[in-house]
Amino acid sequence: MKMNPVVNSDGLKDSERSRPAVEPAGRIHNFGAGPAVLPLEVVEEVATTLPNLLESGFGLLEVSHRSATFQSVIDSAMERIRRVMSVPDDYEILFLQGGASTQFYMTALNLISEREKADFLITGGWSQKALEEAGRVGDAAAAWDGVDGGFKSVPQDGEYSIREDSEYVHYTSNNTLFGTQYHHLPDSGGKPRVVDASSDICGVPIDVASHDVIYAGAQKNLGASGVTLVILSPWAMSRGKEGLPTMLDYNTHVSKGSMFNTPNTSGIYVLDRVFAWVERNGGLDGAIERNHAKAALLYDKLDSSDFWKPHATEHSRSMMNVTWRLADENLEAAFLEQAEEVGMGGLKGHRSVGGIRASMYNGCPMGSVEALVSFMQDFEGRHN
Repeated sequence: MKMNPVVNSDGLKDSERSRPAVEPAGRIHNFGAGPAVLPLEVVEEVATTLPNLLESGFGLLEVSHRSATFQSVIDSAMERIRRVMSVPDDYEILFLQGGASTQFYMTALNLISEREKADFLITGGWSQKALEEAGRVGDAAAAWDGVDGGFKSVPQDGEYSIREDSEYVHYTSNNTLFGTQYHHLPDSGGKPRVVDASSDICGVPIDVASHDVIYAGAQKNLGASGVTLVILSPWAMSRGKEGLPTMLDYNTHVSKGSMFNTPNTSGIYVLDRVFAWVERNGGLDGAIERNHAKAALLYDKLDSSDFWKPHATEHSRSMMNVTWRLADENLEAAFLEQAEEVGMGGLKGHRSVGGIRASMYNGCPMGSVEALVSFMQDFEGRHN
């Protein structure tokens, strides 16, 4: 039900008392969980290529993946990823389709057989899905499960044990639904690590060489929807076996340079432009610094009074997805409505969690977070 805004004696609606400016060119402050906000200069750059990509005469949405023009795009994207993320030379980089949801199954299919084991650290809905899909392939089990604690934290080393005969350990680096994140490299008991890094890749520190499979949907930190980045170690490549479905075999895509079938050409171009933007703005270290600053500003506000109730425990708080409730949950609908009226979108929590969620990926500017905190200050002042 749509609520009628309150009009006060001075003739102003509550939401008009503090009306931060929206983003340039009529853009809102976008806190959506994904597809997420892109840097404005990347959006503007991509727009210029729609009629003519790299002076090829073909538009971005029309260029052949078999052309020299697109080969230069995909080569550039792979080279930038290696530079920005310090990917070892003997690791393979793939651009696939199907999102992390396909990788839940594809990783297990390529890494284990029916009687082999894999252990999972369960920190939310996405790692639950990864465990379920791996269970279709082999003996997949939860080494740690935070469901009983409401998924308010990630496990610390020593809180779980890995089976001696497990082939690998899988974890989800950042939980978008509950707003938790690892701030350490999880102990794998000496086993290879597989990580779903969809929602914090290239926004937080990551030691690529300490992982054997890294996969991430691009639509949060890396670009537009429809591209899945997969990084594979020599160990991961050695696990391939005969008889896999062609499109689900990593070797198929490695052998063809991610172009066994038509890839998401426009999505890969956007990803390359996002990595170019990251490079121009301080590289990975610059992205980490900006994301720390944004998260600190919002968490400081949430911790400033008991009007707000952050979900995640302090040591597990996400820099990418900040989740909270209002102490008076009856005010949440008004908060969301009034935030939208002043140009802030995507703040509604996931349907399975409720409350408020602000996603602050690489493309989210500090100005949007400042506007949100200003609105929160005003809202609290009017309702506390």
